[in-house]
Amino acid sequence: MIYPSIDKLLNIVDSKYELIHIAAKRAHQIEKEGLYQMKENEYLTEKPISRALEELAQGLIKIK
Repeated sequence: MIYPSIDKLLNIVDSKYELIHIAAKRAHQIEKEGLYQMKENEYLTEKPISRALEELAQGLIKIK
């Protein structure tokens, strides 16, 4: 099972395209700067894109 689920994320973001854009931008920040919004051991996955989606699901990324 994929975490977080796409259904949960689409309740936060209006469209799949916006979701991809936000997650990709945050994943690049994670890769480039290594700045995390949670402790590294709290993430369920190791890939930056998955970590960005986890942050979005936790409400740590604010959408304007």
